[in-house]
Amino acid sequence: MAKKEKLDEETLALINWCIEVEGFLVAGGVTMAEAQDHIEDQIEWFTDQYYDGLTPEQAAKAALRH
Repeated sequence: MAKKEKLDEETLALINWCIEVEGFLVAGGVTMAEAQDHIEDQIEWFTDQYYDGLTPEQAAKAALRH
């Protein structure tokens, strides 16, 4: 069995932020699978938005505009 990797608080905060973004993307009209795929494909962009201080809602709105 694989060892569970312990994530630091900062990484967990980013993951939780992305989960919130996902919800706003779905509310904006994309499917859950599309939202997850988009976040995975654009993780560097989303990480930048997180560190720039955008809320999950702001990041989702920006992503939906592109």
